[in-house]
Amino acid sequence: MTEPRFKRGSRFHGRVEHPHQQPCAAEGCSSAGEFRAPGGDRGSDGQRDWRWLCLDHVREFNARYNYFSGMSPEEIAAAQTPHPSWDRKTRAFASNAYARGDIHDPLDILSGRYGAGSFARATAKNGRVLSAKDRSALSVLRLDDDAGLADIRRRYTELVRRYHPDANGGDRTHERQLQDVIDAYTHLKSAPAFA
Repeated sequence: MTEPRFKRGSRFHGRVEHPHQQPCAAEGCSSAGEFRAPGGDRGSDGQRDWRWLCLDHVREFNARYNYFSGMSPEEIAAAQTPHPSWDRKTRAFASNAYARGDIHDPLDILSGRYGAGSFARATAKNGRVLSAKDRSALSVLRLDDDAGLADIRRRYTELVRRYHPDANGGDRTHERQLQDVIDAYTHLKSAPAFA
């Protein structure tokens, strides 16, 4: 028996319309078989035998269907394993994955990120690499990446005088900025880039 071809939009909750309408496979039922249900075992060619049922009989079939019937406890456990592919080895990524010449990169993003382009690592005056936290602390103090430890101390003193309530007539509206400045200075004075 040839399988009907399913057209897009020809299904409605599992209902299949096909040109050679078959009767329901249930004994004594004369309704049209519009729903496909698995038949018995697979044939010698490995193909499943399907049967066509009406709506009432497919509901009855679904109510008593058991996927695990005929399986051993080991086969059931294997089918229920949540991650069946974790035991397989995976291939490692190539070490030169971004050095391929066949990648079209009109904005030069890949070579910029992995080469000496616009995304090169920021360094301090002494040539040491700045971390993201170092750069964030420098921006709190409103300094560039090339600032030295003397510049950091000078800016820290200037900002503390500006934001501290004892130095600005008791104005406590800048306490948050003062705390950010103190935290940034505390981080930078012990940062490896400025040691």
